[in-house]
Amino acid sequence: MAGVDDSTRELVEWLHPVANLLGLPDYLVTISVLIVMGLIGRWLVQRLMHRIGNATGQTKTTWDDAIVSAAARPAEWVMWLMVAYMSLGLLESFDGLRVFLRQTADTGLTLLLGWFLHRVVVNIEAELLGSHRGVRDSDDRAAISATARLIRMALWTAVILMMLQSVGVSISGLLAFGGIGGIAIGFAARDLLANFLGGLSIYLDRPFTVGDWIRSPDREIEGTVEHIGWRMTRIRTFDQRPLYVPNAVFSNVALENPSRMRNRRIYETVGIRYADVNKMAIITTDVKAMLQAHDAIDLNRTLMVNFVTCGPSSLDFFVYTFTKTTDWATYHGIKEDVLLKILAIIEGHGAEVAFPTRTLHVEGLPEGVSDLKGVQPES
Repeated sequence: MAGVDDSTRELVEWLHPVANLLGLPDYLVTISVLIVMGLIGRWLVQRLMHRIGNATGQTKTTWDDAIVSAAARPAEWVMWLMVAYMSLGLLESFDGLRVFLRQTADTGLTLLLGWFLHRVVVNIEAELLGSHRGVRDSDDRAAISATARLIRMALWTAVILMMLQSVGVSISGLLAFGGIGGIAIGFAARDLLANFLGGLSIYLDRPFTVGDWIRSPDREIEGTVEHIGWRMTRIRTFDQRPLYVPNAVFSNVALENPSRMRNRRIYETVGIRYADVNKMAIITTDVKAMLQAHDAIDLNRTLMVNFVTCGPSSLDFFVYTFTKTTDWATYHGIKEDVLLKILAIIEGHGAEVAFPTRTLHVEGLPEGVSDLKGVQPES
């Protein structure tokens, strides 16, 4: 900073006649002039940033607006930091104090840089989540917020290390100690770290978000997600009990997210009597036509109605289709309507739905038996 000290000395020499004229010490006049320069510089910076902001506001991109807005406040403080640097040149006879204050000023500059970058990240996050970009899914919002939070954490970690370096703390020893300590902490708190990393993977991979209905075929986990924390996730089961699941569990189980279904499936098998075999073709044709005309059936998905098998006591056809809705209660209402219409079609053709039966054929009467009174066919 020799150049700054030389500039301060030149300013003192230039203001020496003024100090003599006013009968004031050189350092007092110089400090007063530096404060005035700081005020003027701050005003100029404000005007400059205002003009730059107006210019970037007319561009199509919004990223420059975020950067300019983030730089406005830190830039004002930079002017005062420069005034502080130049003021240190007045303390030539106090080397120890000047070194300390210069380290403090260096730390302040690092802090201003971190503040600027922090504001950039905050503005970018606000830009990505702004209403002008339309409605975002909750999982997208969670991913953006989590990413911004991680960047800010990494940023301030680096800023703190740089500030320690500026005040003379050896960060190499600190990093070495941190590496050894990190191993010890990792063994002692591996479950905590596993849950933290599990929470991070949930935010980044987004298998579910708050409000989703999830279930695991591997574990007895099913319900609506209420909260996703860094250590555990709270799920409200369908009997309204809270279920707390460590985040590490989700890394080791299969997980279903029915909330993200596009449709719900109707898959039913219906059997008619063998006596109605000649009516099977017309029944399946009419059932398929009914489904194709149904307002709640999604015709963009697979729709099948086919005679599938000759059962022990029935001729079976299956119905395979998808509803437009994914709402559970609405789906069951649609399914009920479809099944009732299928039964009405079967009845309309004079056929009947089969039920398990067994017929007993008797070829002749056993010797000594005169009649079959009281013997009924098994059913």
